[in-house]
Order: sequence, then structure tokens, then C-alpha cells
Amino acid sequence: MARHRRNRSDLPLTADINVTSLVDVAFTLLVVFIIIAPALQGGIEIDVPEADVSPITAVDDPLVVTLTRDGTVYAEDRPMTIEEFRSFFSGVMETAPREVVYVRPDARSTSEHLLQVLGIVNAAGITPSIQAEQWNTSN
Repeated sequence: MARHRRNRSDLPLTADINVTSLVDVAFTLLVVFIIIAPALQGGIEIDVPEADVSPITAVDDPLVVTLTRDGTVYAEDRPMTIEEFRSFFSGVMETAPREVVYVRPDARSTSEHLLQVLGIVNAAGITPSIQAEQWNTSN
């Protein structure tokens, strides 16, 4: 009996692609992005006070000033003290004046710090707007 030698040209061609690995990698990346996406959300954590307020209308370039419970002032996402904010705000108003300033106080910040920030903004001739959340009347 003669033995036939097969070469590559005799083998059948299959054009199937194994997508199991591709699907595993895709689902892994999806899970990683779902878990990491909330961590990438920047910002300052504060408890905005509740009040009877109306929604904010769109403004071109407002300056948002955040006041934390420990008295730290954040302007343009940079932390500073009240005195640093005073010099920062005067510099901003000279270089790039703003028509609207929103102040976002923490619900547990002291009224002393809030009044100091409002006084600095008001001294520049701007009437500040204080941000609050709508009161939950169902409680």
C-alpha cells in the first residue's frame, strides 16, 4: 500500500473567524468603562441648599464660585481662601469681566463665609446669583 503524502494545497480552507476572544475583550472593556466613568466626573462635592427657586437660564460665560462647608472657595475649579479669592476675583474682572456670577454654597457652610464672598462679588458691581435646589415639597 502506497502512502499518499498530503501537502497544504490538499487541505480544505475554512474562512471562519473565532469571535469568542473578541467578544470577551469587548465586554471586559465595557465593564471597565462603566466602572471608571463615574470616577472621571470631576467637580466639587457640596450639599446645595434647597429653596423655592426657578431654573437658571443659559448665560454665555458665567463665573461659578463654589463655597464648601469649611470655607474654601473654588473659582474655576481652583481652591483658595477668602483673601486669595478677593485678589483672584479682582484680577478676573480686570482681564475678562463677567456679567453673571453664580455662587454655590454648601448647605452647611457658615453665613459669614457666604456673606464675605457675596460682598466681594457685589463690590465689583455685579449682583451675584445664589444657586440652590428646588425644595422637595413631598416631605
